[in-house]
Amino acid sequence: MTRKETKVINIGGRKIGGGNPVAIQSMTNTKTEDVESTVAQILALEKAGCEIIRCAVPNMEAAQALQEIKKQIHIPLVADIHFDYRLAIAAIENGADKIRINPGNIGSEDRVRAVVEKAKEYEIPIRVGVNSGSLEKNLLEKYGGVTAEGIVESALDKVHMIENMGYDNLVVSIKSSDVMMCVKAHELIAKKCPYPLHVGITESGTLLSGNIKSSVGLGIILYQGIGDTIRVSLTGDPLEEIKSAKLILKALGLRKGGIEVVSCPTCGRTKIDLIGLANKVETMVAEYPLDIKVAVMGCVVNGPGEAREADLGIAGGIGEGLLIKKGEIIRKVKEDELLDALRNELEHWGE
Repeated sequence: MTRKETKVINIGGRKIGGGNPVAIQSMTNTKTEDVESTVAQILALEKAGCEIIRCAVPNMEAAQALQEIKKQIHIPLVADIHFDYRLAIAAIENGADKIRINPGNIGSEDRVRAVVEKAKEYEIPIRVGVNSGSLEKNLLEKYGGVTAEGIVESALDKVHMIENMGYDNLVVSIKSSDVMMCVKAHELIAKKCPYPLHVGITESGTLLSGNIKSSVGLGIILYQGIGDTIRVSLTGDPLEEIKSAKLILKALGLRKGGIEVVSCPTCGRTKIDLIGLANKVETMVAEYPLDIKVAVMGCVVNGPGEAREADLGIAGGIGEGLLIKKGEIIRKVKEDELLDALRNELEHWGE
């Protein structure tokens, strides 16, 4: 796919836009003012592959906490601001690498200008965010309700307001919980906006429904070359957002590296706990920075053949299983030793 060309924006040393790799984001769900808990969560997210992290800043204590959080993490920190422009200013002064605001709920144009001037002083980008749920009354009336066209017009109005204040260090995000409305809005804005787009399906839901909606929406949008940084919004542990984002990008060919696990769906021939084993394998392989494919198969009838395209594979039998390497069966092991046998192969891969 051909990526849409957008302006390069630097977020705390991480460049997005201009053909740079699509960056993976998440958002903490700790109390930001609880520095210890917030830092612990961010470090875990870093390890999982998070490249940009956002923290809610609902009060002045949270804004001030950013300074200490910044000292202990290694990825860019984005401050999420709603309603109070003074929190945006404080967040910038306390080291935020980017701020996310919706100028529509910050207040008067003078207040937006105060935030823009502070961002200009510290040379940090502003992410202009518009959600379908916060669409202005005049646009609701103009378009007869919430529409993709209305979302885009709202976002571009905010962008032009900030441009008129002499600032173009911008990232734009337009989100909706309606998947196809979100897709259409991104298709429209990509033709009209030179800035990097942060893409996601907002309020997408729990682990199951959220992953399905995000995969469909992000898949369609990213496949068209639209999007420079993404967040898979899930009601759950933010670590799950990172896992899902990485898999979506890999499935689209936008990211390489890391072990890909393939596993069969199980059937009446399955004689081992394949579901439990496949989940354990998926968790285990995250530790290894190898660009290979690992197959987890449920039976010795089709398993070896189906695992042929994988670099490594295991296929279960009755209380035992086969270890397969490059399509060749290399040995038979007991069921409770399959995971360790696979781990041993990964640890000595390439030797």
